[in-house]
Amino acid sequence: MKITPGKQKGMKAVSDSRGVIAAAAMDQRGSLRSAIAKERGVDKKEVTDQMLSEFKTCVTRVLTPHASAILLDPEFGLEAAKARAKNAGLLLAYENSGYDNTQPGRLPDLLDIWSVRRLVAAGADCIKILLYYNPFDSAKINDIKHAWVERIGSECTAEDVPFFLEFVTYEEGKDEKTVEYARKKPDLVMGSMKEFSKPQYGVDVLKVEVPINMKYVAGTKACTGESAYTRDQAKDYFRKAAAVAQRPFIYLSAGVTNDVFAETLELASETGVNFSGVLCGRATWYDGIPVYAKKGAAALEDWMNGQGVKNIENVNARLKAAKPWYGFYGATSAAALAD
Repeated sequence: MKITPGKQKGMKAVSDSRGVIAAAAMDQRGSLRSAIAKERGVDKKEVTDQMLSEFKTCVTRVLTPHASAILLDPEFGLEAAKARAKNAGLLLAYENSGYDNTQPGRLPDLLDIWSVRRLVAAGADCIKILLYYNPFDSAKINDIKHAWVERIGSECTAEDVPFFLEFVTYEEGKDEKTVEYARKKPDLVMGSMKEFSKPQYGVDVLKVEVPINMKYVAGTKACTGESAYTRDQAKDYFRKAAAVAQRPFIYLSAGVTNDVFAETLELASETGVNFSGVLCGRATWYDGIPVYAKKGAAALEDWMNGQGVKNIENVNARLKAAKPWYGFYGATSAAALAD
């Protein structure tokens, strides 16, 4: 395995001194606008672009001294990017917020006025896209998604910048929070990790869901009712998913609470899987939304400096078991992979 100079530079920028990716995520757009509006009791049209930028800037300023990088969007996050700590690299999202819900398949779309070249010019060390994916969907749907990812991978190769692919599994017409879906999730995650490890996609880092739903792991704090797997079965799914990956992978928090994500990382650590870190968003800052919506930016800043910092440090404490991204290829440093 060899890595080009630009990709090596980008990966180094978003990793810590150990080669672990301990990144914060603040690229939510439509969902953030809706959440602020709900807490304010107003229509989402009354939540301005400036408010989104202000929220993102506060989160970025407070969290990045404790993170190796921050994931932002170019629509409302470029001012926030300027507020990040000097130690923190920058990932920029390339996809449109949301997905096409007018037809089956949750088809993705890219931002109209952005390209990988433009994102790099705006300061991106790495490019990230989000894709809703089910490896068992029809060929008609998945061919579109495969070509879409290949296209972005080619853009990133041309600009010599790392490509982070985040995929979120789903099943058309089904509730992903149910125990029935929890039983299917390991196969969905494993199938997705196996597919996008293929070289034609040009993916450098897979940003993945954990292959289980902690709410249904018997014996965990997160499980308060029915279970889908024992603790040992859950650990086995972690190992099986890691075994199919042919690219370094990091875990996303997928909207769970800070306590649940911390417990999830503890379980992953027990398995010894070679994950290379996290890109953690809502588990660190989500509870600050009502603070901002009702009391404003100064109150959010206070909350972030208190609970927000505690939240990210809680996650960071669970990354001791994470392995350097270059270690995935058996290298002792990024330089050892130089092309």
